[in-house]
Formats: sequence, structure tokens, C-alpha cells
Amino acid sequence: MSKNTLDDLFKNLENDFDTDRPDIGHKERFAQKLNIQKSISSNRKNSFWKPFIGIAASIVLIVSLFIFTSKKDNTIDLASISPEMAKTETLFMASLTRELENLNSEDMPEYQELIVDALFQLQILEEDYNQLILGLKEQPNDELILDAMILNFQSRINVLQDTKDQIKNLKKTNNQISII
Repeated sequence: MSKNTLDDLFKNLENDFDTDRPDIGHKERFAQKLNIQKSISSNRKNSFWKPFIGIAASIVLIVSLFIFTSKKDNTIDLASISPEMAKTETLFMASLTRELENLNSEDMPEYQELIVDALFQLQILEEDYNQLILGLKEQPNDELILDAMILNFQSRINVLQDTKDQIKNLKKTNNQISII
């Protein structure tokens, strides 16, 4: 389209343009309506995934608890090395179970994604622990493997505590936003 054609077009439409000014406060009302629409659409999007995230978190939690509590008779673990190691493993397992129960008590959907992520991290650490058990079968008195197993337990507890701290921070932020 050439420039002359555009100029002719605008000349022909010159009297048809709406040149009225909007009422005072129009921008604020329009922005408020947009914010309401945005919150409604984001709630709809989030509400679709919330049940699935909760279900996934529950499944991962059940699998994790099963893995943590199941013991095979023919496997070597910390408890089979010495009474002190058995006590250490029992303490770590009790702490892990308690932290998992605390996380599972968080039923707010906005925290489920954090919980699912933590459970996946725990599953990776559990797989690493199983590899350490295989190494322990080959070398039952290797202190490096024993230290790595204890460090693995500590890492699991740290993952759970970090997740709990993140949830606390989110709650605090949400409370501050609601106060404002």
C-alpha cells in the first residue's frame, strides 16, 4: 500500500474517529478489572493441577516410607556392622520418619510442589544409599563407605529441613502480603 493510499484512507475516516476522553478513574477501573480477570484465570489454572500434585505427593510419600521402612534380610546395612552403627541408623530413620510426617501434614496445595520435589530428591538419595550398601557388601569395614552412608542420612534430613524452612518462608510471605 502506498503512502498516498494511506493518507487518503485516513482523510476519508477523519470524522469517524472517536476522540472523546474517558471518564476520570478509567485507568484504575480498567486495571482493577484486569487484575480480577488475571486472578480468576490463574486460580482456574492452579486449581486444575492441585489435585494431581497432591496425589503425586502422596504416592511418592508412600513409596518413600515403604523404601525407608523395608529391610531385606540378606542385605548388609549400618545396623549389621556394629551396635553403635545400628543405633545411629535407628536415630536417623526416626528423624527422617518424623520429618516426612511433618511434611505430609502440610495440606496446602501451593506447598505440594515443594514437597514433591523434596520427595524426588529423597528418592535419589535412597538410590545412592542402595549403591553404598552394595559397596558395603564387598568391603564391610570400609570407613569411607560408612561415612558416606551417614552423610547420606544427613543429606536426607537436610533436604526435609530445607523444604520445611521454604514452606515457613512462604507462609510468612503470604501472611505479610495478606496484612498489606
